[in-house]
Amino acid sequence: MKIYDIENFVNPARVRIALAEKNATDKVEFIEVDVMNGEHRTEAYKAKNPDATVPFAELECGTYISQCNAIIEYIDGEFKGPSLIGNTAKQRAITQMMNIRAEAGLVDAIGAYFHHATPGLGPHLETYQNEDWGLKKKETAQDTMRYLDSVLANSDYLAGEEFSMADITAFAGLIFADFAKVDIPKELTHLSSWHQRVASRPSCAG
Repeated sequence: MKIYDIENFVNPARVRIALAEKNATDKVEFIEVDVMNGEHRTEAYKAKNPDATVPFAELECGTYISQCNAIIEYIDGEFKGPSLIGNTAKQRAITQMMNIRAEAGLVDAIGAYFHHATPGLGPHLETYQNEDWGLKKKETAQDTMRYLDSVLANSDYLAGEEFSMADITAFAGLIFADFAKVDIPKELTHLSSWHQRVASRPSCAG
């Protein structure tokens, strides 16, 4: 399997953490995409991934899989180790629910703030900006942090007592938040404690 990505970007980080959790990092080939020069927007790239995003996976059979959730679900099923999605219908449903909340409320919201209300990746790539929208999504991100703090007041992890895809998404979202200078409010002690614990995992420490 090949993974087309750029290291240290938020969504590629999610896939790389999932691979590390499954001890499968050495089983894939990483191909760097020159995002800063717009490689992801070329017709050749979009022929493989119409989303024009990173990351995407290329399987040995020639199938292309984009979208982080889909890639991680494939990784979870393809490689051995504790499931990142859940082993029962209830676990899978709760994991997906919390993952979507973390994705929309943190990753996507901070992305909107970064790309619309800051210089983002620069004028060459940020061809349209709506500052009001970006600032509104910053509020969404901090509201989501408060919600996740309330969940973690009663649970070790976001989808229960086991580390899951939802934790990966939220952790990557907080990496992005730090980069975009969106701080975790100091009173959110449960979220901060969880963040420290997850950061100490071998899969997340790099």
